Parts: sequence; C-alpha cells; structure tokens
Amino acid sequence: MKSLKKNSIILVFITLLILVLVLKDDFHSIMNAFLHANLLFILLALVCQIIGLVFDALAYKKVIDSYTKNYTMKKALRMIIITKFFNGITPFSSGGQPMQIYMLKKEGFRLTKATNIIIQTFILYQAALVLYGILAIIINLKFQLFKDIFLLKNLIIIGFLMNTLVMIGLVVISFSNKFNHIMIRKIISLLSKVHIVKDKEKKQAQWRERVDDFHEGATFLKKNKKLCFQAFIYNFLYLTFTYVMPYFVIIALSNHNLVTPINSIVASAYILIIGAFVPIPGASGGIEYGYLKFFGTFIQGSVLKASLLIWRFISYYLPMIVGAIVFNLKGSKKS
Repeated sequence: MKSLKKNSIILVFITLLILVLVLKDDFHSIMNAFLHANLLFILLALVCQIIGLVFDALAYKKVIDSYTKNYTMKKALRMIIITKFFNGITPFSSGGQPMQIYMLKKEGFRLTKATNIIIQTFILYQAALVLYGILAIIINLKFQLFKDIFLLKNLIIIGFLMNTLVMIGLVVISFSNKFNHIMIRKIISLLSKVHIVKDKEKKQAQWRERVDDFHEGATFLKKNKKLCFQAFIYNFLYLTFTYVMPYFVIIALSNHNLVTPINSIVASAYILIIGAFVPIPGASGGIEYGYLKFFGTFIQGSVLKASLLIWRFISYYLPMIVGAIVFNLKGSKKS
C-alpha cells in the first residue's frame, strides 16, 4: 500500500506538470476546442474503450474456460477493470498481473494454475501486439506516414524487437520443460551456495512440481489451437478498438480529413511501443510526447493538444479511476 501511495503522488505530480506544459501557451484555444467538441464522436471514442475492455476480458475468459466453466464474464470484466488500476499506478504496468493471479487464487485456483492462465493470456496478447507492430511498420514503410521522426522511429524498432524477444522468451519458458528444470536446478543450487536457500533438495522438489504443472498448462494450450486462435483474435480486436480511439477524438474536435482510422491505428501502435521505455506509472510523459509528435504530423495547435487530453483521459485516467472504485467497493463488501 505504501508503494501505491508513493506512485499515486508521483502520478498526480507528473499529471499536473503535463497539464501545465500542455495548457500554458494555448489555454483559451484549448478550452474553446473542448466547448465546441462534437459529443457524439467523444461518445464513440468512449464506446471504443468499453468494447476494447470487453474483448480484453473475453481473451482472459477464453483461457480460464479451459480450466473451469464456472468463471463468469462479469468476473472477467471486474478483473480487467481492476487490472487497469494496478497497471496504471505502477511503473512498466507491473502491478496488474500479480493482482490477476491473486484474484484467481481467491476464486479457488492453485497458484501454479493461476500463474499459467496469466502467462498464457500474456503470450497470446504479446502475439497480437507483435503482429500489430509488424503491420504498423509495413504500413508506415509503404505510405511514409512518419518518415521525418528519426529518433522515435529508432525507439519503435527497439521496442518492437523487445516485444518480440519477450514473446519468444515466454514461449520457451512455457513449452521447454527440460530447459525449465535445468534452470531451476542451477538457480536453486546457486542460491543454496550463497545461503539464501536452506533446504536445497526440498526447494528443488517444490519447484520441479511447479514447473511440471506449468508445462502441463502450456501443453494443454498448445493442443487447443482453436482456443489459442480465438483468444488471439480477441486480443487483436482489443488492440484495434484501443488504437482507433484517437481518430474519433480528433474528429470530435475538427473535421480534419488528414486523420484516418489507419493513421490512428499506426500512430497509436507506435505510441504504446514507445511507452514501454518510460519507467513511470502510466508511462506518463513519454506517451504524451509520442502522441504530440505522431499526431502532430496531421494536426496542429489547440486541436492536437485538446485531443491529447481527451484521449488520455478516456484511455488511461478514466479506466484507472473506475478500476480503483471497483477494487475498493469489492474490498468494502468483503470487510
């Protein structure tokens, strides 16, 4: 809880700093853009966010259904919404997955099974993310949408390679049982030599059992290709609705014909890849910088800055706020 409070203070400070930097030179024009925004298109952007969350929850539920048929869509949605809070409040979105494992344990899953589910869904999410990265790079190479943003292009390539390596690493860990046993044996032996682990044999036996369970779950997922494909499609659709959201926000502020859904998707894919480099809750600062640079190719001035603030609120702050409320309501009911 102390780290959450600390991260919250950091996030509030950075948010206020970003607001000052964005608003200080063009406050009245940005406020005017807000007042004249087309609420229908703002609503469509919000609908995209909600539909994206539903597909995100469906991806998790599809994997969970392979373990139990008692896990409802309502529970999956609640887990995803609460995850938005813990991802949003922690650096590198590191708090979401431990919370997911904890919530699955509360539903009666063994720790190993809960971990299997989360890692398997993460593998399928990474696969969708990498595919979208490939598509975004191909589209940009063909149409030269962002040819003048040299530094950001290099960061995108690095981020894309990092995401690809993460996916490959997860696949190796999930499906290579022999590799896992060797690594566990060596790591525990090393920890035993430096007196961190006391009973080496006992620890190795415990971890061998966990690795076997882990491999069993991964093998089950490998055999269920239809399940993998469906969960992958859900993740792909989740990303699609997330990436197209800025298009509706920009159209709400200005009937700008230079911005298309394809431009929005490619720019958003790049922005979130860059966000992976920022070790601040919500990747604050980096995300906003990337948005202004990429969408600044198509729009300028108050419309660009106003669209940034609306998009960031719908895509980040609102889900995090709702997630915090749902988490605290859940806790209050239990108490």
